[in-house]
Amino acid sequence: MYKRQVQHLEAIGASGVILEDQKRPRRCGHVNGKQILPLEEYLEKLDLVLAARRDLVVVARTDATEEDEILRRAEALAATDADVVLVDGVRSVEWIRKVRDVIGDKPLLFNQIAGGKSPRLSLTELTELGVDVAIYSTPCLFAAQTAMDTALADLKRDDGRLPEVTPGSVGVAECLGLLEKNISRHHAPAATAVTAGR
Repeated sequence: MYKRQVQHLEAIGASGVILEDQKRPRRCGHVNGKQILPLEEYLEKLDLVLAARRDLVVVARTDATEEDEILRRAEALAATDADVVLVDGVRSVEWIRKVRDVIGDKPLLFNQIAGGKSPRLSLTELTELGVDVAIYSTPCLFAAQTAMDTALADLKRDDGRLPEVTPGSVGVAECLGLLEKNISRHHAPAATAVTAGR
């Protein structure tokens, strides 16, 4: 099962995957109530993914919340062939340092989430703490949600009248242009038919 999924991810162009140790149903790493798999079970799944990949970057993630378990799992993940270690929901600078110490030279990833459990840190601060990779998984999502809430409130306030499209705003043409630009990044343009004629 894992081999086929990993091969599919690579075939569609995925460059990496984060494999977490949460039980289903999974929760955001920055909320309470997470349950994790036994470490041995997770490591078996991780080994299957690692054995199946060709070029896929694999991030081994733990959502452990108990201090001893965080360090035990971080050390175990660092001992695997995973490319990067992520301890999600790290609650302090002190704990970033502890994780960094226990994983040795293995690259460390930090997940930045607005309103999450982890401290808000700059890239400079993260670098000084030994973090190698920072991901920002929610700023665009949260900004889009805010913009949609505002647009709907404005629509209600204006009795259903759509706002005028002005320079710098997005209308049909701008939206379609962005869609075409994004599609063209992943697909070669359609060949133009050439007809020979004399």
